[in-house]
Amino acid sequence: MNMSDKIKFEIEFVIQSSPQMLYQYLATPSGLSEWFADNVNSRGERFTFIWDGAEEEAKLLKRKTDEFVRFAWEEADDDSFFEMKIIVDEITKDVSLFITDYAEEDEIDESKMLWSNQVSDLKQVLGSS
Repeated sequence: MNMSDKIKFEIEFVIQSSPQMLYQYLATPSGLSEWFADNVNSRGERFTFIWDGAEEEAKLLKRKTDEFVRFAWEEADDDSFFEMKIIVDEITKDVSLFITDYAEEDEIDESKMLWSNQVSDLKQVLGSS
């Protein structure tokens, strides 16, 4: 599996939340385990995501407080990553969660659907409609 098999895609979700509050759910194991995975543990830059008993390791590549986090899956032997970025509209002050991820061409719709479902859980946790 090399990079050419995967295509980068981006999706945006409007979230009623402060960037500070939202960031806690993107960057901390306790926050991520509320919506992204069943359970999340971290040791330094290494995050372990657990779904239905299966574990996936990711490395935290980069982060900026209240702005974004970028992870790479350990098993990915390419330059792919997934990033969750908080965008605040300068005029309306609306907060958006901007997701960047990679998937194989025939899995993009499925990946977007998965993100939509997860973000919908996040909105419930945040009390955002």
